[in-house]
Amino acid sequence: MALRPILVVGNPVLRQKAKRVSQFDRNLQRLIGDMIETMRAAPGVGLAGPQIGVPLRLAVIEVDETITIIINPEIVKRSGEVELDEGCLSVPGFWGKLHRSEKVTVKARNRDGREVRVSADGLLAQALQHEIDHLDGMLYIDRMPSLDDLQRSEPVRKREADARRQEPEPVE
Repeated sequence: MALRPILVVGNPVLRQKAKRVSQFDRNLQRLIGDMIETMRAAPGVGLAGPQIGVPLRLAVIEVDETITIIINPEIVKRSGEVELDEGCLSVPGFWGKLHRSEKVTVKARNRDGREVRVSADGLLAQALQHEIDHLDGMLYIDRMPSLDDLQRSEPVRKREADARRQEPEPVE
């Protein structure tokens, strides 16, 4: 497995509709492994093929230590609406508020090519919608009413370093 560079907004691959996966072979398994490793190292909740320059309809998501792999996904049912805070590895340093469906059901293929259905709410529902948007050439900022509403965020590493500096030194 290998870490892959994550593309950022401005790269044209992020704006292309990804192609369907047709080969469920060793190369796909290696790509899925690379994507999981890259997502965890970032760190992120999900990662779509186009974000690493691979224009295939494939995404990996990890919520509550459970990995969900969706290949050729399609949202087949939506219900409710919620306003959420959202960020993206391809739009580093920013987050914004947007509306998404509260619950979704997604039809997809798993890593072995078998059809699966994933019904979700909460963070998993948000991540499924976010990653499927990537596969359609869309970023979360496209769903915001105005880019003026984007908020700057500190990188996670800086927040962690600041938190460590505020912790009292252990006394020996």
